[in-house]
Amino acid sequence: MARIKICGITNKEDAHRAHRLGAWALGFIFYRKSPRYIDPNTAKRIIASLPRSVLPVGVFVNESLKNIQAIVAQCGLRVVQLHGNETPAFCSKIKKVITIKAICVKHKQDVARALRYKTSFLLFDTYLKGVHGGTGKVFDWDILQESALKKQKIILSGGLNPENIVEAVKLKNIYAYDVSSGVERRPGKKCLRLMRKFLKKQKGEAQ
Repeated sequence: MARIKICGITNKEDAHRAHRLGAWALGFIFYRKSPRYIDPNTAKRIIASLPRSVLPVGVFVNESLKNIQAIVAQCGLRVVQLHGNETPAFCSKIKKVITIKAICVKHKQDVARALRYKTSFLLFDTYLKGVHGGTGKVFDWDILQESALKKQKIILSGGLNPENIVEAVKLKNIYAYDVSSGVERRPGKKCLRLMRKFLKKQKGEAQ
């Protein structure tokens, strides 16, 4: 069964609730323009309180390699997600951690662009001009069924919520589902009821 990544964690309560519900990974956004931004000191404290069974993911947008490396070391991140205009060459410089390259999808041709990256995972999100994730919008999921992606580890993001996850789980070749705004009360504050409903529906435990 595909895994769940809950992104935009900003506080310890939400982090531990997500873990107890069965989240595979938690995303911490270090992009200052995001309404879900978290400062490294706060993220460090939250991550230190979590068990090793959950993966802490640092989300960066067009950040310098030096700053990424510093925050990885400071916070104990085990995954780096690059959600900006980073090139394949830049991504290859990220060492000693799992890497995720986010691709904002607008056209079918974005699949070819994604294949240039040799990261651990490819995350597909919805394209919205001037916005780096957290759009709450869904793109055409049929794009992910392209044969060229069959050998890739794919994370599906973009507008997922407790209602459409039922359709999303029917897709083939999805390694994990990434949800943020779809389980929130407001940006950066998760809703326990929505998180529980999302994970239960993903597992087929609720109608």
